[in-house]
Parts: sequence; structure tokens; C-alpha cells
Amino acid sequence: MAKVFRVLMLGDVIGDSGIKAIRERLPSLARERRADLVVANGENAAGGFGLTAENADALFSAGVDVITSGNHIWEKKGASELLDGGRRVLRPANYPAMAAGRGVAELEKGGARWAVVNLQGREGMSPIDSPFARADELIAALPAGSLVVVDFHAESFPEKEALALYLDGRVSAFAGTHTHVQTADERILPAGTGYIGDLGMSGPTDSVIGVNVDICLRRNLSQMPLKMEVAEGDSVISGALFEIGEDGRCVAIARVTA
Repeated sequence: MAKVFRVLMLGDVIGDSGIKAIRERLPSLARERRADLVVANGENAAGGFGLTAENADALFSAGVDVITSGNHIWEKKGASELLDGGRRVLRPANYPAMAAGRGVAELEKGGARWAVVNLQGREGMSPIDSPFARADELIAALPAGSLVVVDFHAESFPEKEALALYLDGRVSAFAGTHTHVQTADERILPAGTGYIGDLGMSGPTDSVIGVNVDICLRRNLSQMPLKMEVAEGDSVISGALFEIGEDGRCVAIARVTA
């Protein structure tokens, strides 16, 4: 029987409630789904904005193998030191080269050689370097036989679909993050790349994409720049499980909630 490798990708972890949900549910979820690799976007773990070393420790200890991020990764003091610390905490690879950190993590786990690539979109976001060109460079430099997993942190779904189709057949799994809303568009692209537009969030369910409902309503009604806070209460883990063959083609993809 041909070997199948499984990567569990989790959406943006939102604040303490998201971390708590990961710590309580990820170990059993990863075991039940027989995940060989777990990737989680941690850019909102520190009170909704940024990531601290303590947050990263909590996610790693819960079973996350690689932490990806996006535009909020820079918002906490010590971000550069965390990104340069040699751990598997990534920032989008298409930030300028002088930015702290790196955007790809290579590791061997579950009998496979993995490469996790973190990129950020430009439509409706900062006009950083082209994710298309940067993806070309990174993928060309990877060892042959690598199973490439992409977290594309982007606002625009047309941009997400365009990049996924551009990389179709060159990467095994492509997941969007950033909107905090899990999409129902998961599919396997023509050349074998597994795709989902957004993994959703791992955070509080009684919220507005993770934010305290009352504050969000008052912001909308008053148009005042009230400080946003992460909601409290019950949380959900959202993401997707990709099953990948030895040839690097995705053979199955399923949305995951826990």
C-alpha cells in the first residue's frame, strides 16, 4: 500500500482562548487524524495582535511543529528576536530581505521531508515583494522530494486562488489564512495541489472574527476607534487536513473543526 502523509493546518490562533483550545484539543485531534505534521498560524496569539515567546512555547508544547504568521507578527516587543531565534516561527517570506526572520522551515517528520513556506498577499495589504516571484525562488531552492506546504496570509480570495493555481503541481498543500473565516472551497487542483481559501480561526466562537462583540458593535455604531479586544468564552479549532501521496500530490483534503 502506498504511503500517505498527513499535514494538519490550523487557522489564526486568537488570544488566550485560542491557545487554550489548542492546548486542550490538539493532542487528541492530531492523534485521531494521524497527522504527521502540524502547522498553525500564530500571528494573533498575543491578545489578538502578534506573538510572544511564551505564546510560541505554549503552541509548540501542545504539538504544533511550525508556527506561521502574517502582517501582525511585528506588533509585540521582541518579535525580531523571536523570529531570529532559530525556532520554527516564520514570517512571510516576501517581506524584504532585511526584515528579521525567515519564511521557510525545512524538517523531517513522519518519514517525509517537509518544507513549510509562509507568504503574504498584497491586495488590500502592504505592498511588499511579490509572493509569486518569491515562491518561485524558494521552491526552486528546495531539495528534490520535499513535500511543500504553503500558508498564504492574504485578504483577497482572487489573489489566493491565483497563487494556488500558479503553484499547482509544485506544492502539495496550499492554505489561505487571515480572514478568520473557514471557507467551504476545499478542492484538489488539476495538477495535484490541495487548496482551501481560508482555514478559519482557532479562537472564541461568540465573537466577531475573534473580537469582543460589544466593542465591535460600538465601533460600528459610533465610528470611534475603540481598542479591539479578544472575546472570551468557548473556542473552536478550525483548519484542514491534507493527505499527500509519496509523489507529492494531494489525494484528499477535509475541513477540520474541534
